Amino acid sequence: MRKLHPASIAVRSLSRSLNTGLLFFVIGIVASPGGNGMDVLSILPLVAVGVVIGIVYEFAYYQRFRYELTGDTFDVTSGVISRRDRELPLGRVQNVDIRQNVLGRILGIAAVHVETAGGGQTEVSLQYVDEDEAHHLRRQLRSGASASESPSTEATTLEDQANAPEGETAEDEELLFEIQRHELVILSVFTIDPGASLLGGIALSFASGFDPTTLLPADRLPELPGPATGLFALAWGLFLFLLAAWIISAALTFTRYYGFRLTRVDDELYYERGLLQRYSGTIPLEKVQTLTITESIPFRWFGYAALSVETAGYAPGQSDSRGTESAIPLADADRVAELARAIEPFGAIDLESPPRRARERYAVRYLLVVGVVVGIAYVASRYTTVVQRWYLLAVLAVLAPIAAHLKWSNRGYHVGDRYLLTRTGFWRRTTKVVPYYRVQAVLHQATIFQRRRRLASVTADTASSASLLGRTATAHDVDADRGLELQTAIEERLQDRLRARKRQRTVDRWFQEPTNPENESSESDGPT
Repeated sequence: MRKLHPASIAVRSLSRSLNTGLLFFVIGIVASPGGNGMDVLSILPLVAVGVVIGIVYEFAYYQRFRYELTGDTFDVTSGVISRRDRELPLGRVQNVDIRQNVLGRILGIAAVHVETAGGGQTEVSLQYVDEDEAHHLRRQLRSGASASESPSTEATTLEDQANAPEGETAEDEELLFEIQRHELVILSVFTIDPGASLLGGIALSFASGFDPTTLLPADRLPELPGPATGLFALAWGLFLFLLAAWIISAALTFTRYYGFRLTRVDDELYYERGLLQRYSGTIPLEKVQTLTITESIPFRWFGYAALSVETAGYAPGQSDSRGTESAIPLADADRVAELARAIEPFGAIDLESPPRRARERYAVRYLLVVGVVVGIAYVASRYTTVVQRWYLLAVLAVLAPIAAHLKWSNRGYHVGDRYLLTRTGFWRRTTKVVPYYRVQAVLHQATIFQRRRRLASVTADTASSASLLGRTATAHDVDADRGLELQTAIEERLQDRLRARKRQRTVDRWFQEPTNPENESSESDGPT
């Protein structure tokens, strides 16, 4: 049984002691006489006790944590107060991620997170092990290698990794993609992280002293209309907020995808990224469920696209590290398509569009939305003074046919011999590539509004948890009869591909078994 790196005590204790110290500080403030918290000096000993408890706990955690890689399982024993023993079958290992923050990179340690098929959450976390040990574990876990190797073999492997140049390993790696400087800049400038933008904008706005009630008083700008602060003050404050949010989002995107590179070793894809916190992980090609090519505006204007890979029970954006499953965060669209075909050779993207009556359906839907908006504006003008010229909103009706055409023209599907391709979305156009043998179910659905126009949607569901989030490969608003034909065709191709893969595995087994010396020996040494 192996132990964590001794430095993990210090790193984990730093976080644990700060949390417990803060908790005891809050308890001391609340429990102080009158609850006013004025006697801070009397609380400091209580905070020190919390810090010591945190350090002692992490030392005990280190002493009681053990892990071992056997021939077919990864065994982990942990727990300070209550013990927990886990046996993780190697066949269920889905993704193995390695994460390093700044302190971990200085100390040469890393955290290893193991996910299994059937769930996107981390099943096992090793915080922390030696950096070389982390990469060694990742290769063994993903390949299913036995940990019963001789100590000399294991030591040689680690020695080769330690002596390898930075960015290389003892294995032969094929570099598939490395993000360029201008691609990283474009990605950072035009990527908006809603959560980071909101929190960052609020923090920086108030840190800069922005107060919409006092920023630009009306007596300083008496000519401006509006309330006491003037409309200019509110607009200026909104501008500062959006600027701060954009800067925070761009900075986070830059640090997240800095140094992104994608390599291939046999049937595994390895990615690395991150400036302050370094992430690296695996994408097992044999467990790929769906490829997704994303062309968002404004990236599409520059001819760029992104590629993400969904594996069983694990989809892009699910992990804490957000986007670590992206095969390519941003690159030239032709290059993205080429690399996607290197993973799944799906051929040319020649899609069949939905019938024209689907476009009419979209136009009617948008006109109804405009009608509702105009009606709400009319009611607001009758009973309030917020809206005056409500009828100007009717101009939006001109945009309804344009929006309907754009939505219709960016939807389509293609039923190939080995793959199903679907496309949807204008602002964020996504093209999904699904191998037939990965299809779990084929759904033919038609809402009451679709049935009125003899339309339906056909969905190819896979084992990826993206299905739970509504991001499945769906052919939207196809002709109802064509939808039934499409469902039948997908099911037939699914069975054909399954039979072909079964025959291929049988042939491979025939050719592999005689090469095993033990099998040959046992067959030649039959009973006497």
